[in-house]
Amino acid sequence: MQPQDEIVPRNVAVAPLMWQGVRAALPIVLGYLPLGFAYGVLAREAGFNLWETVLMSVLLYAGSGQFIAVSMFSSGVAAAAIIFTVFLVNLRHLLFSASLVPHLRRFRPGALALLAAEITDETFAVAINHYSDHEASLPYHFSLNLAAHFSWVLASLLGGLAGNLMGDPARFGFNFALPAMFIILLVMQLKDKKTIIVAALAALFSVVFALLWPGSWNIILATVIAATLGVILEPWTSKF
Repeated sequence: MQPQDEIVPRNVAVAPLMWQGVRAALPIVLGYLPLGFAYGVLAREAGFNLWETVLMSVLLYAGSGQFIAVSMFSSGVAAAAIIFTVFLVNLRHLLFSASLVPHLRRFRPGALALLAAEITDETFAVAINHYSDHEASLPYHFSLNLAAHFSWVLASLLGGLAGNLMGDPARFGFNFALPAMFIILLVMQLKDKKTIIVAALAALFSVVFALLWPGSWNIILATVIAATLGVILEPWTSKF
């Protein structure tokens, strides 16, 4: 096992790994640009100034969480309720972090903390897919995360500058950009029968829980239950 303070093996060039991470982020960037722009417009309409709009993208950096926060803020909801709601929505990042542990455990806690701060649904999906047949490396992962984050901040800035000029983002189809990006990332993960079964179970459970239990817990519960069933059913699915 390579030592913790060695970012990559000495015989491996860092620049190609960084460029590989940037290239892997390009599909995410294309999805983040319209979404971040729409967030910037909505934030300005909700009463945020330009710097508050951009600062939220720098510090919070949670697409769905930011949209929820802006919507609740514009409705006059108390700050404590907004913070708690965003916390619940982003609890799924605990699952993302746990899934990355087997690939990244050899790196130092400080580096892992920086990676954890940059986790999003999209960067996680790309990274975990990459690590299925590549060795983990910090240059790749940091480049992937920073390219995606930079595009989100830039798009938020542009949307904030546009302010109220754009009007309703749904008129331009921006409301479909997020689900479309998630669909693409999901398809990337469907490599065999087991992953297809787990994805179908997760979708079914998520819809059922959403109908029975209002809130954001349906995503976490569906993920945990479907993943658990996937492990239990693995001996049978491998036979087909």
